[in-house]
Amino acid sequence: MSDSNGAPKRKVTSFHNFIEKGGKFEPEKGRYHLYVAYSCPWATRTLIMRQLKGLEDIVDISVVSPRMGHEGWPFAKADPFPGATSDPIHDSAHIKELYFRAEPEYGGRFTVPMLWDKKTDTVVNNESSEIIRIFNSAFNELLPAEKAQLDFYPGKLRGEIDEVNSWVLTTVNSGVYKAGFARTQAAYEAAVIPLFESLDRLEKILTGKDYLIGDRLTEADVRLFPTIVRFDPVYANQFKCNLRLIRDGYPALHRWLRRLYWTNPAFKDTCNFEHIKTNYYWSTHFEHLNPTQIIPIGPVPNILPLEVAA
Repeated sequence: MSDSNGAPKRKVTSFHNFIEKGGKFEPEKGRYHLYVAYSCPWATRTLIMRQLKGLEDIVDISVVSPRMGHEGWPFAKADPFPGATSDPIHDSAHIKELYFRAEPEYGGRFTVPMLWDKKTDTVVNNESSEIIRIFNSAFNELLPAEKAQLDFYPGKLRGEIDEVNSWVLTTVNSGVYKAGFARTQAAYEAAVIPLFESLDRLEKILTGKDYLIGDRLTEADVRLFPTIVRFDPVYANQFKCNLRLIRDGYPALHRWLRRLYWTNPAFKDTCNFEHIKTNYYWSTHFEHLNPTQIIPIGPVPNILPLEVAA
C-alpha cells in the first residue's frame, strides 16, 4: 500500500495483549510459543531479547522458511528450507492459518513475530516492540536472579531510550523499507536522505561509545541492530540505500555492530545470513525488486571481524 506520493504505508499490528501476573495471560513456563523468521528484523529483535533474558526454556520457538510465497510465511511442512521448523502446536503449513485460528474474520497482515498462548489457543501479541518489553520483565519471577535483574528498559533511561527509538524507527528501521518500496523518485529521495542523516546522527552518538544510551546495553541497541546488520548485505543493494555502506562510511557504527555480533552470543546466534538474503532476494514480497530471484553471493564476508581497523 502506497500513499499518493508513492511512499509505502506500513499497516499497524493487531494483537496487543501483555503477559502479567493476575491478567488474562499469566507468566508461566512452557505456556507461550514464539513464531519468528530469522530473515525478519522485527522478529530478530524478539529473538535477541529472548536470549539476553535467558528465556529459551520458558518460551519455545518455531522458525518459518525465508522463502515467503503468495501464501505468506511457510513452515517446513510447506517449504523444508534448511533451518526452518514445523509448527508443533497445530502443524500449520503457513503462519496465516494461525491468524485465522485466533480470529476467523482476521483481515490484517500475517506477520512475524507472533507470540502465541497455548492455554487459550490464541495470539497474545504480534508487535515486536511490545514483545521485547514483555520478555524484558514479564517472566522475571521464573528466572534465576542474574537474569531477572537484567533490565534493558530501566526507568532512569526510559526517556532517552524512547526518544532514540522514535526517530530510529521512523527514519532507519522503517526508512530502509520506505526507500526500497518507493514507487516514485520523490518518495525514494524523501526516505533515503533522512535515512542517511540518521545514520550520520548515530555515528556521532556512537563515537567513543559502546552503546547508544549511557554505558550499558539497552532496548535501543536491540532495536537498531537487526537493521544495521542487514544494511550492507541487503538494503544497500536491494533497497537502493547506497549513499554509503556501514563498513566503509561509518567507523563508529560499524565497530558497534561488530562488537555486539562478535562478543554477545544473543546477537550472533540469532543472525542467519542465509535466511536474510534468501528472503529479501527470493521472496514474492520483493519480486518486483528482483524478478530473477538471483541471490547475491556478496558482500564477503557478510560481517567483518571485530579486529578490522575502524
